Amino acid sequence: MPLRKVIISGGGTGGHIFPAIAIANKIKESNPDCEILFVGAEGKMEMEKVPKAGYEIVGLPIRGLQRKLTLKNLAVPFKLIQSLMKSKKIVKSFKPDVAIGVGGYASAAVVKVAAKKKVPTLLQEQNSYPGITNKILGKRAKTICVAYDNLDRFFPKEKLVKTGNPVRSEVVQIEGKRDAAFAHFKLDPSKKTALIIGGSLGARTLNDSLKEHVKELVAKDIQVIWQCGKFYLESLKPFVQELNSPNIYLSDFVYQMDLAYAAADVIVSRAGAMSVSEVCLIGKPVILVPSPNVSEDHQTKNAMALVNENAAVLVKDVEARTTLIPTMIEILNDPNKCAELSANIKKLGIADAPDRILKEIEKLVNKS
Repeated sequence: MPLRKVIISGGGTGGHIFPAIAIANKIKESNPDCEILFVGAEGKMEMEKVPKAGYEIVGLPIRGLQRKLTLKNLAVPFKLIQSLMKSKKIVKSFKPDVAIGVGGYASAAVVKVAAKKKVPTLLQEQNSYPGITNKILGKRAKTICVAYDNLDRFFPKEKLVKTGNPVRSEVVQIEGKRDAAFAHFKLDPSKKTALIIGGSLGARTLNDSLKEHVKELVAKDIQVIWQCGKFYLESLKPFVQELNSPNIYLSDFVYQMDLAYAAADVIVSRAGAMSVSEVCLIGKPVILVPSPNVSEDHQTKNAMALVNENAAVLVKDVEARTTLIPTMIEILNDPNKCAELSANIKKLGIADAPDRILKEIEKLVNKS
């Protein structure tokens, strides 16, 4: 039967929001008349990103506990009760065929309420180490779509389906774009090129590592596409201008990420779940520098899932300032290593993740 009404809940970070939008897009593609309602957390980025993608969203007052001692934590239980009450009203009035949780505090309230009201529930877990929300909801959900193996340590094995993470398709379609890429970044296609991405806000470690060693790259005629993040652009601009090298392209954010991937011979990235899923589909040599500022060190666990398959190289955040650039140069100068990393990482990419997730959603609804 066609899907009529779907609730998708969660958010807080791009790593939750973009997969949620990709799932919604796939549902709409297959079921054009389906009504999709997003539920997020008030004041979080989903309240801006979801409407931009063309979907309705309702905000909950839910908040998580702050790690430091603060009076704001006293309000958390009350916000949770308010959010559960609001979720009950939403589920009761919207009457969804299925409720999908993608992680983040908002999904905790909605999926819990939906499951209690016998609405089929599905979780999409992006990481190799689940967040606390999905760990709790795993007991209630009917199906849990995952991107990594061995998650039966956290969830009931019979509920797990390996679907991969739904990535932005326009970002990973790089075939035939090499010439356009070098023209866009005003770089030389005959030179080796590194892409450094620290996320939309930037990554201090990656920026400091490059700043300290970029002269070595310039000396070796290696080009760099450097996404530094909006907080770091103004301080780095004078530094790059002083270098006066045509080999450096500096930007706070690279909007044409498909072109950046197309130009790169090696990619340096944090190890967020969506970044890892993207680079697996790109299939180029990757150096992962996991952020230490995330819950349960899940980025290191994401990275190790690739490193253990000899599909990526890990550089620890604390060692990056001294070892990142030498490691990058070493890989660029070793064609055999490049070929080996590329071949292994391609085996881990799942290109049809949205189709697989849609199939599980439809199975759930048909069963109910």
